[in-house]
Amino acid sequence: NVSILIVNENFGCGSSREHAPQALLRWGIRAIIGESFAEIFYGNCLAIGIPCATASKSIINNLKSDIKIKTTHNLTLNVQEQTATVNGEIYPVKIEAGPLEMFSTGRWDATSQLITQKDSIKKTISRLPYLNNFMI
Repeated sequence: NVSILIVNENFGCGSSREHAPQALLRWGIRAIIGESFAEIFYGNCLAIGIPCATASKSIINNLKSDIKIKTTHNLTLNVQEQTATVNGEIYPVKIEAGPLEMFSTGRWDATSQLITQKDSIKKTISRLPYLNNFMI
């Protein structure tokens, strides 16, 4: 079961440390849909793989209303199609082009990229005189 947090505007303001998104991730939040996000918070979410989709105030209110009305609900976020669906109702959301590409290709995780490119990094290090004998 994946949890999606629905928020209002400027969510994450004052949460410039990476601990805020990490706490949400540990709490089970796997995506956030909101009107807008604080820039540093947004970047920290992206760095750990939490997509943050934006939507208008009216769509956010509709999502909240649809969830409150039903005793059971099923909310999904389709990153590729940029839609949120709750109880069969489909709402448009927006994910910026850069983060969308990162989530689509799996390149949001910088550490795994470095690990998978270890041989290429070693070749580059061997060609740079100031990094000769540098260990990875």
